[in-house]
Amino acid sequence: MPRLLAIACVAGIILGGCGRRDTGGIDVASALGGEADAGFARATQPRTFAFPADHNAHPAYRNEWWYLTGQVEAPDGERFGYQVTFFRIALAPEAAPRDSAWATRQLWMGHAALTEIDAQVHHHAQRLARGALELAGQRREPFAVWLEDWSLSGNDGGDFPWELAIRTDDFALALTLEPQREPVLQGDAGLSQKSAAAGNASYYYSITRLATRGEISTGDGETTAVSGSSWLDREWSTSALGADQVGWDWFSLQLASGDDLMLYRLRLRDGATDPYSAGSLVRGDNDTTRLSAGDFDLEALRWWRSPDGARYPVAWRLRLPDAGLDLRVEALVDDQEMATGVRYWEGAVDVRSATSGEPLGRGYLEMTGYDRGS
Repeated sequence: MPRLLAIACVAGIILGGCGRRDTGGIDVASALGGEADAGFARATQPRTFAFPADHNAHPAYRNEWWYLTGQVEAPDGERFGYQVTFFRIALAPEAAPRDSAWATRQLWMGHAALTEIDAQVHHHAQRLARGALELAGQRREPFAVWLEDWSLSGNDGGDFPWELAIRTDDFALALTLEPQREPVLQGDAGLSQKSAAAGNASYYYSITRLATRGEISTGDGETTAVSGSSWLDREWSTSALGADQVGWDWFSLQLASGDDLMLYRLRLRDGATDPYSAGSLVRGDNDTTRLSAGDFDLEALRWWRSPDGARYPVAWRLRLPDAGLDLRVEALVDDQEMATGVRYWEGAVDVRSATSGEPLGRGYLEMTGYDRGS
């Protein structure tokens, strides 16, 4: 599912268009409402993807992100989850003529998080920078996405392996990422429609398994060698949520069977599931089945309330009858809320059989639009 919320909120803060809740976060509907400038390109029909070229930026579109999540382990079995997202937000279709070296039409935002699963601790950080004076940007040769000293880098053209380097006051990540699967085109050959409105869609692909190795450091100065698996999502668009869509629940699950599952439920104001909810089931041989809203059923089993009053479902029953899957997806740490410019929940989860409790996999869950009292 797209990280539209954070992108639109940053643009809204800059342009004065986002509505704030009294909890200090951003209202999802306000953040994603309104019309983009007509000068931006729109995702209206399937396109031909090319790799590694499409790992690079697509500046004709308003919004874009490079999104990584993963679970890794130390040799002694200690577990960690991490999330890193680089957001590009264009504030105008064309750069206005200005003499200042600070002038830019591109704003960049980074979100990073580390969950110490055994210690039940979640850290997170946010950065913002202009796409000017080398403060932030994306380069093709050699491939790099960076925001100050946060970076995701590869070789000429953007091919793998990629190196992820993140340092905050509370933690640091130094990870190498190598795909184990080919890119998966989400939606209709990579066109992911979000509502009925023409152009309200994104170009969306995933790499659902990346072998991951490197080091994690925590605030106590301890550095730990880790290895595990990550997930990459890439989207670019000029779209916004429909007027009746208030948030989403997004799952990326790596199953022990070798299958990978991505799905998102778009929620309507009355609590119903939007018919444009969707997903994909990727088999071990990379054979991909496209999922529509009627192919899966989600039931919230357990809730956690954040300090600001937002109430999030942190355990779910997820059924896909045609695939023979009946899963319990549960947070490894209840408090994995991202208290950034917009509040949302994003964290590491375990996957078990809903009937027997047998471990079946691991993954990540993102939830947005859960206001106080929801």
